[in-house]
Amino acid sequence: MSTNKAIAHSTTLRANGECNRTIAKSASIIGFFTLCSRILGFIRDIVIARLFGVYLYAQAFVIAFRIPNLFRDLVGEGAANAAFVPIFSEYNLKHSKEEFWDLANCLLNIILMVLMAITILGILFSPLIVRLIAPGFMSSPEKLEATIRLNRLIFPYILLIGLTAYCMAVLNSLKHFTIPALAPCILNISIIICALLFGEGIAGLASGVLIGGLLQLAVQIPMLYKKGFRLKLFKRFKHPAAKNVGKLMLPRLLSSSIYQLNNFADSIFGSLARIVGEGGVAVLYFSYRLIQFPLGIFSNALSQAILPAFSTQALEDTHDKLRHTLSWGLRSVFFVMLPASVAFMVLSTPIIATLFGGKRFDAYSVHLTASALFFYSIGLCAYGATKVLQSAFFALKDTVTPTKAALVALVTNVILNSILMFPLKIGGIALATSLSGINTFLILFVILKKRLGDFKVKEIISSFIRILAASVCMGIICYIISSKIIVFSDRAFHRLIGLGVTIIAGLLSYIVFSFAFRVHEIEELWRWVEQKIKK
Repeated sequence: MSTNKAIAHSTTLRANGECNRTIAKSASIIGFFTLCSRILGFIRDIVIARLFGVYLYAQAFVIAFRIPNLFRDLVGEGAANAAFVPIFSEYNLKHSKEEFWDLANCLLNIILMVLMAITILGILFSPLIVRLIAPGFMSSPEKLEATIRLNRLIFPYILLIGLTAYCMAVLNSLKHFTIPALAPCILNISIIICALLFGEGIAGLASGVLIGGLLQLAVQIPMLYKKGFRLKLFKRFKHPAAKNVGKLMLPRLLSSSIYQLNNFADSIFGSLARIVGEGGVAVLYFSYRLIQFPLGIFSNALSQAILPAFSTQALEDTHDKLRHTLSWGLRSVFFVMLPASVAFMVLSTPIIATLFGGKRFDAYSVHLTASALFFYSIGLCAYGATKVLQSAFFALKDTVTPTKAALVALVTNVILNSILMFPLKIGGIALATSLSGINTFLILFVILKKRLGDFKVKEIISSFIRILAASVCMGIICYIISSKIIVFSDRAFHRLIGLGVTIIAGLLSYIVFSFAFRVHEIEELWRWVEQKIKK
């Protein structure tokens, strides 16, 4: 009997290992193309920063583009992750291809009608929306008018990106990640080209967003047809599974609304130039874009790749595989996000000066943006880990708990914004976001532990402490090197070389310190590399 149990345990470990490798492979595909997108996004932001600084048109673009992004998360990417992928994954597993595509067409018709209505209403009510989101702009008629005009021009982007997110959900549920991960690169290329062609002004930004949104959608359609999709437009609006999608989506819509209200709260406080300084909304945008770099490359990719696996494992009674995968996912996030957080904090000024400094992005812009980046970095690890926890809740078909946690985060963020923006200015708004993010992670972690039981929590905590120790030692090395070489040189090329040397030295030292502190994840990675070399 004991022999049979040992065999069963060994089989389970092999199955879990194979599942983790499959997730890692999918995450690496998503991560690679996300890396390309983030690099292009950096180039896009550099172009915008140097053309507009943190002043009028940069602020107008940040606010105008943020409003369609709200609805993108509400009815697009957020809904796709929370509701579409689990239902599509279950249907693909338990039903025929014909029934799967019948459901896909029904949901497409519903989401298309919703998106069209939102787009029309958004264009009509742009003046009211902008005044609500950026009340500080009302003291500058020129800034207010430019933001309203730009918002109206790019609002149709919500229709395009919502349909793109729908296509992504279908393809991801079929375990195809490459094309959906590639699509965001196209948006950034489009904005870069149009901004450079049109120069200073809103025409280039608006046309770049719309053309990029259209191309993001178009590039996914051939793969959908290859997988078996056939368009049946407006033929069916009812399906038994559509109700289940709605039940999952409604709490997620509320959760996404709360999350976006957090962003809008930052915009509202950031627009109060008399308190936080001129250009606050643009400063928050540029600094948070840098935070999104490691999040997009790794945490978003991992949570997107792990959701189908979670969804399948959640159907099992014991949840043993789910607990194992969850533990692995959190430890993987810590292994990447903790050193990234420390590096951003230590190198905030040279990073901002090197990437954005020049032309209209002056010393004032660098100082404020570096301050925001420093305080945003404190919550980086929590942001990434929360995405993994949310994926676990979504797979368990629980979208209510993340919603409640998001509501707590919103209240916490608003209170902390009101307090911290006075002593710390724009940095206080960023710190409030970090503290509320850490609070959200802790809430979800404790609740999930009670629900699933022990998912190797002691192992997770031990791994976190070891990784933190290695990251702090790496940060000391980065600080010493950056203070000795010409990172702060007035010449852009010298700053770039100095920053590059510092980052490479930091990466190498992190690897060394990870081995020194016996970080399990680096040992696993090293064994995997050895196996690949032997093959």
